[in-house]
Amino acid sequence: MVLLALSGAFGLCLLVGLMNGESLADRSIHAFSMTIIISLLLAAILHWRGRKKNSKLYRREALCAIGLSWFVATLVGALPYALTVDNCHLSDAIFESSSGLTTTGATAFENFDQFPKSLLFWRSLSQWFGGLGVVVFFVALLSSLGAGAKILSSNESSGAATSFDQGRAQKGALNLLLYYLGISAACSFAYKLGGMDWFQAINHAMTTVATGGFSTESGSFQDFNSSTLEWIAIVFMALSATTFIFVIRLIGGGRRRTVLRQTNEVYWFYGTLLSATALLTLYLMDLYGQLPNHEIVRTATFQAVSIMTTTGYASTDFDTWLPPAKMLLIILMFIGGCSGSTAGRVKVVRVVIALRAVSSSIIHAFRPHITVPMRMGGRILSERAIQSVIVFILLMVSIQIIAMLLVSANEPEVSFLTAFSCVQSTLFNIGPGFDAIGPTKDFHFLSGSTKLFLTLLMTLGRLELYAVLVLFAPSVWKRYS
Repeated sequence: MVLLALSGAFGLCLLVGLMNGESLADRSIHAFSMTIIISLLLAAILHWRGRKKNSKLYRREALCAIGLSWFVATLVGALPYALTVDNCHLSDAIFESSSGLTTTGATAFENFDQFPKSLLFWRSLSQWFGGLGVVVFFVALLSSLGAGAKILSSNESSGAATSFDQGRAQKGALNLLLYYLGISAACSFAYKLGGMDWFQAINHAMTTVATGGFSTESGSFQDFNSSTLEWIAIVFMALSATTFIFVIRLIGGGRRRTVLRQTNEVYWFYGTLLSATALLTLYLMDLYGQLPNHEIVRTATFQAVSIMTTTGYASTDFDTWLPPAKMLLIILMFIGGCSGSTAGRVKVVRVVIALRAVSSSIIHAFRPHITVPMRMGGRILSERAIQSVIVFILLMVSIQIIAMLLVSANEPEVSFLTAFSCVQSTLFNIGPGFDAIGPTKDFHFLSGSTKLFLTLLMTLGRLELYAVLVLFAPSVWKRYS
């Protein structure tokens, strides 16, 4: 099903290329035609191999399906780059494909803005496709999974449909998909009204709503030099990083007061954004030696929203900012957006729970017999839920440290900040970083093995570790099968 969906996406890219002046003899059209044939052939082989098997999905099969689906989608998605771009290394094609599908937004190509329109469209469409999650897309469109649909959608991190009140997971995923389509269309029209042409507007809308950050322009939003477009991007980036289910319930009518009372995470998210924007404004005032004006406030707001939502657009070269401003951006990279949105990273809800757990531990150090229940969204959290959050954060930090050591060992000539940024921007699905991979630079200078390793980190971060880690733990499959 994933391969069939990808085949449809490649067909759409081929059509866009033909509509924008590419001919049947062009290399890009041949590349997409060949990719469609390969995707359909692989889908047919897999369907034939599994035609008589049990179609029920349990948790073990769901984790396996999710992890393998993303790897297969990444490899197939790399074919248009490998077949179109001159002298394209396979590692560059795989890196770019993974960066798209995981909505990371990092690029391995120096002159991507010179790609044919069909390939530029695939870069953006891959992010839009991966934003809500390949798994949620086919859960929404496939009715034969039964109970397996709920398991799949609950394990696909950014598109979890399990928070809907009483509907089945398939209906919940379909509601998410309809909202995703609606906000994408609204963003496209807003960008067009703001001054982009239709091709630019649709491409940027897909990567904005997916909080991915791929742009058709080499300088991202700097090339447009438009305050109107930047404010439009700010609004839609923030909306896309807000829990989708919260927005759907809010605009759907009914118990709005209850919805507002039960969404602590959204308040924390916007509170953090406002605080970060205020601090960045102060830092920029210090950097430029000016009183606050529209440009400074807009720049601070744009970069705070872009980084915290893990979109990764750049309206300026923030690598030239003061060290305190860079440190604040690194913190925002770690926190990320809301759960149940297209934004990546640790997520606001986990950070809040971890901070409350620390506070609770301090209280217990003085009054060990006091029991302080921890609430989130109007519900009391179990000890197991709190423990899982702490374990997840520790696991993310541990993987980040180990990955930094491996990148530094494989790339001994890069600085500490570059190695740190390579891991941070890929594992946390941010895109731009600092130093050699700043917002005006790319990842082309890294070795092929490092790019493939960073590709693995992107998938780990997008699927929130477990669906990938379980594939590399055969003892778990044997012991708990």
